[in-house]
Amino acid sequence: MNFKAVLFDLDGTLLDTLEDIALAMNAVLINAGFPAHPVKAYRGFVGEGIVNLVQRALPERCGDERTVQQHVSAMIDEYGRHWADHTRPYPEIPELLSALTAREIKMAVLSNKMHDFTQEMVQSLLGAWQFEEVLGAQPSIPRKPEPAGALLISRQCGVLPEEFLYVGDSNTDMQTAVNAGMYPVGALWGFQSADQLLAAGAQKLIAKPLELLTLL
Repeated sequence: MNFKAVLFDLDGTLLDTLEDIALAMNAVLINAGFPAHPVKAYRGFVGEGIVNLVQRALPERCGDERTVQQHVSAMIDEYGRHWADHTRPYPEIPELLSALTAREIKMAVLSNKMHDFTQEMVQSLLGAWQFEEVLGAQPSIPRKPEPAGALLISRQCGVLPEEFLYVGDSNTDMQTAVNAGMYPVGALWGFQSADQLLAAGAQKLIAKPLELLTLL
């Protein structure tokens, strides 16, 4: 297949965001009198939007809707102040984006992170490269693994779904790629394991970002 575009996940794929997410959520928990979690535990909490993150981080007895929404609001405020403290592109991501640009491969981002955060982070940390579309979570578009966001990006890019490489680090990403008819590439530098990615439909696993170029 002659791939013409790459659709990237954000957290765990382009940007190493785990520490800032964990520190912000832990600050919210501690402020509410709840126990914090090790940073590595957040690998299993992220990927399906902020509501699911908060639900997983809260103690089981505190999962009622009102409590969750209160802590979602607190997390938005805390993360909004601190998301850039430690977050950076992964090694080789700048080189990969430059190489794709040189080859005239279209690039886009699709995340379950809130839309405003997604756009702000891409502009701030990846603004040197042109992305055809940057979409985060918003009410009008079902969250991954529903394929609506990926298919919208396909239409806006003028590239068929089967001509996309979809690069992500989670089972949600691989399922989204399968559901959208894109080629699923699992990023092993991210938050989930090779077994999880393969079980979710990954067709190729790459250990470093520049390995993606071998598929073009």
